[in-house]
Amino acid sequence: MTDMKKHLINQRDPIAKGLIMLNDLGADLTLFVVDDNNVLLGTLTDGDVRRGLIKNLSTSDAVEKFMNTKFRFLQRNNYTLQQVEEYKASSVRMLPIVDSEKKIYKIVNFAVQQTILPIDVLIMAGGEGQRLRPLTENTPKPLLKVGSKPIIEYSIDRLAQFGVDKINISINYLGEQLINYFKNGEDKNLNISYVKETEKLGTAGALSLIDNFVHDTVLLMNSDLLTNIDFEDLYNNFKNSDADLIVASIPYKVKIPYAIFEIENENVLSLQEKPTYTYYSNAGIYLLKKEHISCIPKNKHFNATDLIETLIAKEKKVCYYPILGYWLDIGNIEDFKRAQEDIKHIKV
Repeated sequence: MTDMKKHLINQRDPIAKGLIMLNDLGADLTLFVVDDNNVLLGTLTDGDVRRGLIKNLSTSDAVEKFMNTKFRFLQRNNYTLQQVEEYKASSVRMLPIVDSEKKIYKIVNFAVQQTILPIDVLIMAGGEGQRLRPLTENTPKPLLKVGSKPIIEYSIDRLAQFGVDKINISINYLGEQLINYFKNGEDKNLNISYVKETEKLGTAGALSLIDNFVHDTVLLMNSDLLTNIDFEDLYNNFKNSDADLIVASIPYKVKIPYAIFEIENENVLSLQEKPTYTYYSNAGIYLLKKEHISCIPKNKHFNATDLIETLIAKEKKVCYYPILGYWLDIGNIEDFKRAQEDIKHIKV
């Protein structure tokens, strides 16, 4: 997320101050003009300054005389990905997001952030990581370092690249360490909250403990994944298929080393030489409509697979999304060693 302070200027400030601020911004040549209550009034670029000076305004005149009042913005928690894409297509580089009173909440710079996904997020981080012992005897699995930072931090940083700024983390085993590490997320310009499980609730049970989701779509994912999944493409697939839930999946190929018969009764109909079959396995990343969280019992062990089966039984639409990039579930010591090598060669 962009540092807002260097992009905000008061409407009554002299344009000379605006010129200095624009010069300091370098490539991010946009200022956002606000009043004393941080309400967004307009934008200011070097082009706006030039046009004002051509009209015989002076460098001592107030910024409000130069600013552009026909600017684009998004309202927090009330936008669609289509709006974001339309702004990007019209070459908008920096986009303010405002609250209901038009006060600036954050500023998005599309040079460093891919998009702004309208989703809520829950990362499941309460497991004990028994298969990774002794590494997890004193450290929760999500905080084990892969390369230079903990496993879970790769997912958090990647979600931030896609415009997610509020993240819930469910904790149980050694959960205080996660709180102490990320705190409230301020160091990353994020808002991180924690859901404390007093007992093991499975891979989806903690969803029932959150009642402040603001978007209609919720992302649920495991904390022990190393992946460069395209969250925007996942979201678009979810919306375009009108799914109730979409689960990310990993293609798994099974090679048969022998010829396979197609048979009917005792008759051989055809022969297929050493075929390869592709199956899709659960990758631990899900998008679902918020309304279906009501299917999850409160304070009971409930897995994401239970939710999938529940929705299928209700004849809801459940789809899969194949991950074509990198994905690794760090579930045991061998996976952890592999991750240490892979992270040297991939970008997640």
